Amino acid sequence: MATVIFIPKVIGIFFSRMASILSVLLLVAGAVQADGTLSTDIRISSKTLGYDLQYRVYLPEGYDQTAHYPVLFLSDGQNYLSKGKLDSVLNRLISSQQIDPVVAVFVDPRDPDDLETNRRQQQFLCNVDFLKFYVDELIPTIEKNYAVMTTREGRTIAGVSFGGTNGACFGLFGYEYFSGIAMQSPANHPIPRMLPTWAEVPKMPLKLFLSTGTPDDNTEDNRAFHAVLREKGYDMKYMEVDEGHNWDNWRPLLDDILIYYYGKAQPTTN
Repeated sequence: MATVIFIPKVIGIFFSRMASILSVLLLVAGAVQADGTLSTDIRISSKTLGYDLQYRVYLPEGYDQTAHYPVLFLSDGQNYLSKGKLDSVLNRLISSQQIDPVVAVFVDPRDPDDLETNRRQQQFLCNVDFLKFYVDELIPTIEKNYAVMTTREGRTIAGVSFGGTNGACFGLFGYEYFSGIAMQSPANHPIPRMLPTWAEVPKMPLKLFLSTGTPDDNTEDNRAFHAVLREKGYDMKYMEVDEGHNWDNWRPLLDDILIYYYGKAQPTTN
């Protein structure tokens, strides 16, 4: 009789513990799988540029229309999605509470009616009209339709290669509108005055991210750029990667960029 009583108790304890473990696992799985939403392509007609562009918007899981989220703009946004999988990175870091929720705007430089026509070179190389498009048209449209911060402190722009060059240009001429500039492998050679201009102008209220690959990635120019920015005393994170001018270089740094700008615990400044 004692044995008959003892076995059910053991079984009961076992299943009780298993149920507790299963509940925890389900909660963890639910957190990991919590996803934000990504819009389809949204067309915007620019009077400043004289043509249409398109973009997609990422909203974090639990998006609240009454909140005020920081907003991240991505140059070459279509590549940050297709090659960088940045929406998945955002889902993972937000769900694991490594970063605060953020709205992301993936801006596509291509002609919406002919995706083979890419206008990035005419847009990204210190084109004042492209900055004007952001200031007068894109940013007001995003602020009208989404619960984002409406001050420069809430805006960051990121880009790779010529998109990184665009960030450097926006930092020089658009710092009144952006507080964060993330530049992955910026190509400085199309604009020879870029580095001297950063050296000459007074320090601006910017938080900077700069990275470069070590083989065949404008490495020496970007090391010189880093030296100028460090000498100026910028709040900055600088990284070098043992990859070339490609997404094997840029993709692994997306976590670093997001944690640097939106992380719960801020990393050490270089």
